[in-house]
Amino acid sequence: MTQFLNRKEDIVTEAVDGVVAASGGRLARLDGYPHIRVVVRKDWKKDKVALVSGGGSGHEPAHAGFVGEGMLTAAVCGDVFASPSVDAVLAGILAVTGPAGCLVIVKNYTGDRLNFGLAVERARAFGHKVSMVIVDDDIALPDLPQARGLAGTLFVHKIAGALAEQGADLATVAKAAERVIEGTKSIGMSLDTCRVPGAAKEQRIPEGMAELGLGIHGEAGVEQVPFSNAKAAVGAMCEKLSAVMPDGPHVALLNNLGGTSMLEMGVLVHELAQSSIGARLEGVIGPASMMTSLDMRGFSISVLPANEENLRLLQAATPIAAWPGVAELSEVAVAPLPDGLMPIKPMPSNHAPTREFLSRCCKVLIAAEADLNAFDAKTGDGDTGSTLAGAARALLERMDQLPLSDHTQLLRAIGQELSQTMGGSSGVLLAIFFAAAGDAASSGEPMGQALKAGLSRMQEIGGAERGDRTMVDALAPALDTLSEGFAAAAASAREGADATASMAKARVGRASYIGAHQLQGNVDPGAEAVARLFEHLAQG
Repeated sequence: MTQFLNRKEDIVTEAVDGVVAASGGRLARLDGYPHIRVVVRKDWKKDKVALVSGGGSGHEPAHAGFVGEGMLTAAVCGDVFASPSVDAVLAGILAVTGPAGCLVIVKNYTGDRLNFGLAVERARAFGHKVSMVIVDDDIALPDLPQARGLAGTLFVHKIAGALAEQGADLATVAKAAERVIEGTKSIGMSLDTCRVPGAAKEQRIPEGMAELGLGIHGEAGVEQVPFSNAKAAVGAMCEKLSAVMPDGPHVALLNNLGGTSMLEMGVLVHELAQSSIGARLEGVIGPASMMTSLDMRGFSISVLPANEENLRLLQAATPIAAWPGVAELSEVAVAPLPDGLMPIKPMPSNHAPTREFLSRCCKVLIAAEADLNAFDAKTGDGDTGSTLAGAARALLERMDQLPLSDHTQLLRAIGQELSQTMGGSSGVLLAIFFAAAGDAASSGEPMGQALKAGLSRMQEIGGAERGDRTMVDALAPALDTLSEGFAAAAASAREGADATASMAKARVGRASYIGAHQLQGNVDPGAEAVARLFEHLAQG
């Protein structure tokens, strides 16, 4: 897989320069490239306790992204997943340490312990007051004497940083850091491995499996477990966290390991709120990318007791954009729809043949979901099948609330349902189609003519004509021949759908942005859906 880099040897130095350049003048870097890569606060006056942290790169925005007022004073950046050198760490300490001293925050990895530890000893030999704390928040292996440092490190950065900013002395800051480390528990899960720049990606997590209890350097987790869904994943992690959490309220930090979409992270925070520890969470930080593992498709959860002091310091102001802040984890508030948008529900009624007919149509669309998505992926955004199947499932669930015995009202009700449950332009257009067809039927038009009236209204608003490579290419000929029976309509729809594969230009819709070489030979998914629907009805 291609990556956005120039030379792998330059990726860290160029990334550091990018962070500094985009900081609005808040940050600077020390000289000494490429061996010394240290980001420092440009406004630092050495009049308070300094905080220095760092480690291998690949965890962005950590660590350089958390340099600023109220958090780190300096971040020392090593190569990807590799500890910085002793000299680089020492340079960072010496650059920011004044009479108040310095706290060095280290994640519990052998390379970091050794390099940061020796740098601290050398800084002390220079006469500086320097303390060091080691974060070991990983609970994946509870009996491991050297637990790893994970995203819970950010609790330490924020709480110690806030205290230092408020003028606390080194002993107070260090003691608070130790207290936070003792109370912080973290665990991670991933569906895939990360891609280290310049190296082949390791394919160790099979499809359908997830890795539980992994670190932040691409190393293997404690175990691979079957993956079913987000609820089960969060539940498994919270079960392990619950076993080591003391009584009382907590704050949770929901961290994106780098390659999980924000849409998925929203689902994960929803499941966290519903989980076995959800009722104990007084606040949440994130969901956000804070301590990543390059592009790993995973996430981690860290928890910390929410006592008054911890909350006060976590909520202390900081201008650092990468810090999401603490938000209350509350019940989902639901506000009523504005006047005029509350739908007027028709009187439900049953009619067995209509129920069976409508159910068959819905099941055809659900069965075609994967195929239609595959067609759409070649010419659009790959969601036509899911959109239509989602609307079909919603109709099946609402079947008992529909006026099945009154076809005029049924058409309007279907239009209303689609306008609420079906996303994208397809949902709007089909809602218009059924609503207009219902209006025509209520005026006395026979069903065939009513459906044509719906198509005409849909074309008028949507702008699509035959030959524009849309569902109209199958729907229009099908309705023209519907009076001859479903078999004739199905044949017309199939001919129209197949013809879209030879159309090199789409005038409307997502496909209008696609080049002719991608369109040629690929059928329009909307037209294919119409053809499959009529073909199934013809078989019945």
